[in-house]
Amino acid sequence: MAGTDPVRSALYVPGDQPRKLAKAAGYGADSLIVDLEDAVAPPAKEAAREAVASWLAGGGASGGPQVWIRINPGEAGLADLAAVAHPDVTGVCVAKAETVEGLGEVDAALAGFPGIALSPILESAAAVLAAPALARAPRVVRLQLGEADLKADLGVDPGPDERELLWARSQVVLASAAAGIAAPLGPVSTALADPEALRASSHALRRLGFHGRACVHPAQLPVVHEVFTPTGAELARARDLVARFAAAGEGVVVDDRGRMVDEAVVRQARRVLAAAR
Repeated sequence: MAGTDPVRSALYVPGDQPRKLAKAAGYGADSLIVDLEDAVAPPAKEAAREAVASWLAGGGASGGPQVWIRINPGEAGLADLAAVAHPDVTGVCVAKAETVEGLGEVDAALAGFPGIALSPILESAAAVLAAPALARAPRVVRLQLGEADLKADLGVDPGPDERELLWARSQVVLASAAAGIAAPLGPVSTALADPEALRASSHALRRLGFHGRACVHPAQLPVVHEVFTPTGAELARARDLVARFAAAGEGVVVDDRGRMVDEAVVRQARRVLAAAR
């Protein structure tokens, strides 16, 4: 199914702004999330559906980045799908997803589009606790956290290190790994004028097991790509580990630093190589 390729960045684009849609593919993001939910005021929902449908019919991202559509929850989301489901859509981000049954309704609405994947956005305590089940629902290839709503639901006010969100973030990483789907996409940052804060929080997400993150402005893309792209040294070491392990046939080998390496370490090296651009 589409949507399983490594994604370092996902740029949100308001669905009701045709000019931004027209420029979005040129910013260099790995994927676009065309937003029909929070970025669009209720009176503008229908106009946004029409604008996105017209953009897709005109070529959309034209073979560039992946195209995801963030739909509204519930009945409004089904109306979104009726208007914008299209063969060129990589997947659908389901806002405020909480239940497998709700994802099942989206799956059924996409019956004519078997290649469209799902990425539930977990924005409440109930959603985070349901992460293991949501990760195994039909079409789901990646989870996301919507932390603005989650923080409000939990009543937390994170400090600079955001440790108050550590358990929720780790739960989503664990659920994804257990279900065998792609690593989750990290939450957006509002640090538009502070690239160092964005870099620090992105490194923290990478250490936790996130392999990319969502962006709300094109200016955030260079920093996010820097953090989530393996360095030349990381790639060289990963290639060396894989080659040594293959030459040994099986079991334990010794790396270039004289340390013992087993299959688990080599598996991580393969992940690094898969993330190469």
